[in-house]
Amino acid sequence: MMFQVLACGAVVFPGVFFAFRRILPKLFKHWSDADVVLVSERLVSSIHAVMATTAGIIVVSSCRGNVINGRHWLATYFVIWYGVPYMTYDIFAMYLSHFYRFRVSGHEGYKQHSLRTINLFIRKEFLLVLHHIALLTLLLPVTLFFRKAQGDFFIGCLFLTELSTPFVSLGKILIQLGLQSCFLHKVNGAMVLFTFFMCRIALFPYMYWMYGQHYGIPLYSVPFHLPLAANLGNSCILAPQVYWFVLLCRKGYRLFKRSRLRPETPPAAAVTVSSKDE
Repeated sequence: MMFQVLACGAVVFPGVFFAFRRILPKLFKHWSDADVVLVSERLVSSIHAVMATTAGIIVVSSCRGNVINGRHWLATYFVIWYGVPYMTYDIFAMYLSHFYRFRVSGHEGYKQHSLRTINLFIRKEFLLVLHHIALLTLLLPVTLFFRKAQGDFFIGCLFLTELSTPFVSLGKILIQLGLQSCFLHKVNGAMVLFTFFMCRIALFPYMYWMYGQHYGIPLYSVPFHLPLAANLGNSCILAPQVYWFVLLCRKGYRLFKRSRLRPETPPAAAVTVSSKDE
């Protein structure tokens, strides 16, 4: 029991975040507070993503033979120990990143934390904040109370949506290091698009298809076989993923055009990017 408490994400994620905030300024003395907070946030996001993806692979592999009644303890306990604490922490970390970014940029009213800075953060990052709150208020109750000990396979699939996060984070970190023109950044950009599409968009038709396979019904009939609440919940999770994927494609296209027009342009100075998945 003591190990569980010590390993809980409520301790791990904030602790690792503040450790990075202490270490990074010593390694990169020219970085601003905004740079340090952003990279610290990204590194913690990557750690959580690796943990979630690993848990997802274990759960999906264990329950693949029976996607409805197959059981694995990680489907529930990972959400309690790490999922909920991480989503709660990440809202706080996103706010800190927003605050220091705008303070370094010289925006008025960002000399200290206030209700105004919190309100501006919520307005600017509304979709991301809503996404986190929806997971906390929808995924947690469904996982703990409303599944009737069924559907661990699909919870494991939802863990796999985090697979793209380390690649998104690596892209931001490479930009911070001024390496956005290197070959690694281009390869990583392709991996972002591939993993984001496969694990955050194509994953949902796959889950519907697996459900149909279990009951022997075609894919197009699955939505009519599911409760309305299940379809609405999946739509609420999928909709922002499609929006962010479109933004990623647009950004990738702009970068591709820029590299074609100015192939010899040297790397620019490190800049801070505002959106987590953009």
